[in-house]
Amino acid sequence: MRGALAAAACARYYLHNMEIGIVGSGNIGSLLARRFAALKHQVLIANSRGPASLASLAAEAGVTAGTVEQAAKAKDVVILAITQKAIPKLPRDAFTAASAIIVDAGNYYPSRDGHIVEIEAGLTDSEWVSRVLGCPVVKAFNNIVAPSLASRGLPAGAGERVCLAVAGDEASDKEVVQGLIDSLGFDGLDAGSLSDSWRQQPGAPAYCRDLGRAALAAALAEADAAKVAQYRAEADEIARPYFAAPPA
Repeated sequence: MRGALAAAACARYYLHNMEIGIVGSGNIGSLLARRFAALKHQVLIANSRGPASLASLAAEAGVTAGTVEQAAKAKDVVILAITQKAIPKLPRDAFTAASAIIVDAGNYYPSRDGHIVEIEAGLTDSEWVSRVLGCPVVKAFNNIVAPSLASRGLPAGAGERVCLAVAGDEASDKEVVQGLIDSLGFDGLDAGSLSDSWRQQPGAPAYCRDLGRAALAAALAEADAAKVAQYRAEADEIARPYFAAPPA
């Protein structure tokens, strides 16, 4: 456990007024910014185009637009909601110096991101992100589509909630992320170490399916390590037309 959360993680992750940085203003990034701001967290959002491009979102959502370097300085949590091909363009020094928990919400698609040799050779998507940035990361928010994240949240006890997988090497960091997930109306499931996060990568049985806790655990267990390349290829083939389509 690192940084500002070290002393009181278990008490604090259910409270308001955390500092959360979000890098990426696409569907997931902008949605998380809105949701966390509504929960009274202090949210700073950044993208590659600079703060001016985020002025409308900031005004509408009640968040602060800033630079990637500023987002990386958030005290508590920084969420990366960008493509894998954008990861090497991030300011590495800002992330190696970060005190926050870094959450990787991205997914590797070769037809969009180009072929990344280290991932093709066996690293999980997020192990590669961790190496590129020089800091630990937690894998979360990657196995749900934005419409479900926007609409499927339920209060605790209101019925079976959609469950999100959370993988990482520090148990206390995963607890914080699961607390944030709970505040959004979803269950969080400890999915093991970062090296286990292949079980929630594109094409795996747990990927982009709205599953309850028991069903998600079963889907993670069902994943076959010998089929990682097959999972990736099948998911990439399905997604390829979307990446090739011009922006709406």
